[in-house]
Amino acid sequence: MIYQQGVRDVFADLAKKGEALPAEKTVWRILGGEGKVEKNTGGKKALERRAVWLLKSLLCAYIVTGILLVILALLLYKAGLSEEMVNAGILLIYVISTFSGGFIMGKLTGNRKFLWGLAAGTLYFVLLLAISLGLYRSLQADIMGLVTTFLLCAGGGMIGGMVS
Repeated sequence: MIYQQGVRDVFADLAKKGEALPAEKTVWRILGGEGKVEKNTGGKKALERRAVWLLKSLLCAYIVTGILLVILALLLYKAGLSEEMVNAGILLIYVISTFSGGFIMGKLTGNRKFLWGLAAGTLYFVLLLAISLGLYRSLQADIMGLVTTFLLCAGGGMIGGMVS
């Protein structure tokens, strides 16, 4: 009985501070002022929060993509890069962008960072594919090019999540 009261006091103190106590990979919370403790597995709010984090990481990745593509265009204009160099630069931009998106996602989530980074990289590729289909009404690459781009995007996001 004393142990239960001590646990309730700890939970009450944490609830007053607005903090949560992780226990066995779950979060416990105090219900009202009644001293009842219940398991909180996240629910709808946690899902919404993660969706917002995913959108933030994708936005960051696409901002990095835009900046790097402008730099690549300037290099193409000033230095007269060959087609092979431009293609390599675009692939490098995919990796750097998804790395940054995965890094942001890993920092925001705090757990299972590599999986959330992988999700960010995969969604980056899906959005990139949807934009390409919307603009050109067909795929401009062969299947091996798509697989390579997917692996680079997913891998870049996953590595970014792991590093975060």
